[in-house]
Amino acid sequence: MALIDIFAWIVLLVTIGTLIAVIVALGMMPGRIARKRGHPWPEAVAIGSWATLVFGFVFWPLVLIWAYVDVPERRETSK
Repeated sequence: MALIDIFAWIVLLVTIGTLIAVIVALGMMPGRIARKRGHPWPEAVAIGSWATLVFGFVFWPLVLIWAYVDVPERRETSK
């Protein structure tokens, strides 16, 4: 094997490793944000994040927005 072949394999492995690390980081991000912000359904946000990454990434930005949404407090009604 020539030196250029070894270099090409190293570049390929680093690229694949980086791609896997980015996918894992993107999958974990909305769930962590939801837990940190005290979202009422952080598990649902985390599962939604992973599901959208597995099934095509299309709704992942919506799950990220959902992680930032706070549920408004209920107003007490006087009787």
